[in-house]
Amino acid sequence: MPVLQALRAYVRHLPGCLGTGPLAARLSDHLKHHPVHATARTRDGMVFPVVTSDVIQRYLWLHGVWEPHLTAWVRFRLAPGDLVVDVGAHTGYYTLLASRLVGPAGRVVAIEPSPTFHQALTANLAANGCGNVRTINAAVSDRPERLTFYLERATNLGGTTAIRPRTVEASFEADAAPLPTLLTAGELVTARLIKIDVEGGEAAAVRGLAPVLSSLRDDVELVVEVTPQTLAKQGHAVDDVLGLLRAHGFHAYRMANDYAAGSYPAALRRPLPPVRWRGPVTEMSDLVFSRRDAETLA
Repeated sequence: MPVLQALRAYVRHLPGCLGTGPLAARLSDHLKHHPVHATARTRDGMVFPVVTSDVIQRYLWLHGVWEPHLTAWVRFRLAPGDLVVDVGAHTGYYTLLASRLVGPAGRVVAIEPSPTFHQALTANLAANGCGNVRTINAAVSDRPERLTFYLERATNLGGTTAIRPRTVEASFEADAAPLPTLLTAGELVTARLIKIDVEGGEAAAVRGLAPVLSSLRDDVELVVEVTPQTLAKQGHAVDDVLGLLRAHGFHAYRMANDYAAGSYPAALRRPLPPVRWRGPVTEMSDLVFSRRDAETLA
């Protein structure tokens, strides 16, 4: 363990040094197959209990960050007093980050369908003293319904989806409703950032938001994880998301995102802003939708 801690410190605190990328990849593989139970402190000072068999928890312990490009952009974008909506909050990485950034004058609404993850979310909020967050244990869709969610493998707890995979390790049911039904009128019209990460449910989530898009803040921005293959399994297309938002004056920007552990040191050294995206979306992508018309959202 002392050797592991020393190697982790090298990767985490000296990302610009020689060999940190390959070393991070080796350490990540070791931590996946030889799980460590620990407390991870993120680069923003948040603490999470982790088991490193899960990829998100592993990266928080190893790197102190999840999705470094998106994390850096969220830090840059939010200001004290803002309101953030986190749809698919999981155990709260982005919820807690937003809570810190918007401060006591701001608010965060965190929506998570899994009872287990929602319980972990509330525990993490309490442990980090986040008093400006409202949590909702529900799913988001385009209509009121009861959904079944599936976990394919325990090494990626964040991949819980309402689309049944070929193998199922666990499942649960949750009530779903359109986002405008779950939010108060005040939360809806003051939201600065809406993050939607629902593992294939993004078309329904955006459709449910469509009736109120014109009443949102002019500077509201949406971060939507788009999954073309999962959408196709439901008979949907990426344009069901992009077309609807573009029709309401939003431009699409693509966020760099590489889940390989070896890519994190470089991403931490030089996080990239979202860039204007006019082409097809053929693979899972984090897209930012903004009414700002530019080549980058820097």
